[in-house]
Amino acid sequence: MSDEIVRALRVFGLAFPGAHSKSPWPGHDDLAVNDKTFAYLPADGEPFSLSVKLRYTSEAALDLPYAKPTAYGLGKSGWVTFTPGEGEMPTREQMQEWIDESYRAQAPRRLVKALDAGAL
Repeated sequence: MSDEIVRALRVFGLAFPGAHSKSPWPGHDDLAVNDKTFAYLPADGEPFSLSVKLRYTSEAALDLPYAKPTAYGLGKSGWVTFTPGEGEMPTREQMQEWIDESYRAQAPRRLVKALDAGAL
């Protein structure tokens, strides 16, 4: 089930202007724009997790029981990691909103303008 969700989130994220896959280390198949990661996703078969940069909604997101500041000091910059257990999986729409917010935080302005102009 989680592999299906991850694949759907990856397809969603790769549709953003300039988005591409990035695999900086084993067990990850992340989403990036201009080589800047905007969503850390697990590779197929790995346990589900999602890390995104939430410039505006990180405080609310951190109220969720399966959310925590992302490790390696990224949490200080608004990065949040979600590791929901059984029965806690957020809706796909919610995860897509988080990915959208993270893309907008990491992408160059010209690509965000292209997105807002309907390039997606």
